[in-house]
Amino acid sequence: MKQRLAIVEGIRTPFCKAGSVMSGLQADDLGAMVVKELIAKTEIPPHLIDELIMGNVGQPSNACNIARVIALKAGLPEDLSAYTVHRNCASGLQSISSGYEKLLAGQGEVLIVGGTESMSNYPFKFSKKMTYLLSELIKARTVTDKLRLLCSFRPQDLKPVIAIVEGLTDPTCGLNMGQTAEILASEFSISREQQDAFALQSHLNADRAQQKGILSEEILSIFLAPHYPKVQHHDNSIREDQSLEKLAKLKPFFNKLNGTITVANACPISDGAGALLIMLEDKARELGYQPLGYLSDYSYAGLAPDHMGLGPVYATAKLLKKSGLKMQDFDLIELNEAFAAQVLANESAFSSTLFAQKFLGQDKALGSIDKTLLNVNGGAIALGHPVGATGTRLVLTLLKELRRRNKNRGLATLCIGGGQGAAFVLEVQ
Repeated sequence: MKQRLAIVEGIRTPFCKAGSVMSGLQADDLGAMVVKELIAKTEIPPHLIDELIMGNVGQPSNACNIARVIALKAGLPEDLSAYTVHRNCASGLQSISSGYEKLLAGQGEVLIVGGTESMSNYPFKFSKKMTYLLSELIKARTVTDKLRLLCSFRPQDLKPVIAIVEGLTDPTCGLNMGQTAEILASEFSISREQQDAFALQSHLNADRAQQKGILSEEILSIFLAPHYPKVQHHDNSIREDQSLEKLAKLKPFFNKLNGTITVANACPISDGAGALLIMLEDKARELGYQPLGYLSDYSYAGLAPDHMGLGPVYATAKLLKKSGLKMQDFDLIELNEAFAAQVLANESAFSSTLFAQKFLGQDKALGSIDKTLLNVNGGAIALGHPVGATGTRLVLTLLKELRRRNKNRGLATLCIGGGQGAAFVLEVQ
């Protein structure tokens, strides 16, 4: 049997709303912070690290191959290689599975993996017409040519293309992620009230975990740019005063006429980063580490882009078939909360024999999700969703909570923009 992947330790920054306290920090800054802290926390000699792999979605033009920039900013040796992976919301998970495959292939023994995202710093872009105009102005040789081009300018040409809106819209089905969640809400008959109740529970769970110091066990407090006078200790999207009354006052965001999804029963766009030290089991024993936990199996799956939110049920079906596990074998589940409607739709799909037969090619339902085991410390609706880093957080949060409860096995799963899903089996023993 192949060795499991040992996840020795991990750390993440606070997850903070885009445009708020961490907006002065770029994605490479956030990544370098967690990598530095991880090395210090584990006391791993830098010369033992073979490579660094980081997930990132909105890859910044000032830090191409952001993993390499992070490695150098973190003070790792110049001869250490690094590369960036991108699988939309699963980029943090992709860094782990890519690292695992590399280790199993004998291409290294010790890796740092993770994810980073600064959604605050996603750019505004010029329109195609404005871009063409500027490029032609640069090339124009005479005053007459320049004037002719300037006369073709119209004020509407300055209307920007917002990168985050463009990036969250699927080019094949033409829908943004919120619109795909509205499809699920309609098809699974999920009401606005059900979504708001789910969102409230996410905040209640996260606030309780924050008050007890549970989340602090995985968070690196960071000094805030540009002058670094303040320190951010906690995730800042958690609403300790959230209520159903407040949630009910918000208007639908994606379908303003008869939609059910609001900015509060969906995850906020966020900034954040996380990193994990990984190696195979034998190497962890050799170095004397007691790992935080292990990755024993994983699966990715594809599905229709306009139903991308159902990625967890598709990927988990593939994973259970491959591993021989059943839903009741999991002591805890972390299912990323892109939208309350999306999580609730997955809950229905997991427990539906009809769905399993029609879409998964199976005779019976995968099995119900026990709500008392799901996202027990809150999910992305409360904590935030910095897309490149969320997969890292799911793994870190799940393993720490399994240990806290003296339990062994958990499922980390999420939907992926573009119509994919990921599912990981994590163990602590």
